[in-house]
Amino acid sequence: MERNEVNSAFEILLGEIENVLDSLNNEGEKSFKSQNYEKAKILSENATKLIAFRDKVKELQKEWKSIFIEKLPVKIKRRKKSKKLQKGLKTNEKEFRIPILETLVELNGEAKMKEALQKVYIKMKDRLNDYDKEPLLSNPNQVRWENSAQWCRNTMVNEGLLSSDSQRGIWKITDLGKQYLLKEKNK
Repeated sequence: MERNEVNSAFEILLGEIENVLDSLNNEGEKSFKSQNYEKAKILSENATKLIAFRDKVKELQKEWKSIFIEKLPVKIKRRKKSKKLQKGLKTNEKEFRIPILETLVELNGEAKMKEALQKVYIKMKDRLNDYDKEPLLSNPNQVRWENSAQWCRNTMVNEGLLSSDSQRGIWKITDLGKQYLLKEKNK
């Protein structure tokens, strides 16, 4: 991997961090407007931690750049370039929220990740497109929709809709998650 490719990887990571920050800001704003101050406070705290993390990544990026002020006399093995999937081709992560929450309610509040993903697939199969069903370039053993569902789960953990202290590999809905699901179904 060449210097520019590593720098590009930093840029992609920083872009993803910004996306998460935008989501936290949007959710925080909604929580504040709906006078759910406790949730807004938690989201604000998470955003503060994420900003600190982003700043660390920026520092690492600067450090990386400084390593290459002078060319290193090392021949670097080039990695095959992989094209990033064009934005909007895969199903949006937000589309997995309700199916994940419904699945966990149907499974008495918690389930092993694989079991939850199987049921989510059944609920989502008509919405998933060809891109969703392709394997990830970074991990050919995982299909894209599963990765999106797992990122959605991570987002919901950060929002308090799913439990952050469940055993590894277990997805568990919280009371807040149940309330959110009822509210969304009543819309």
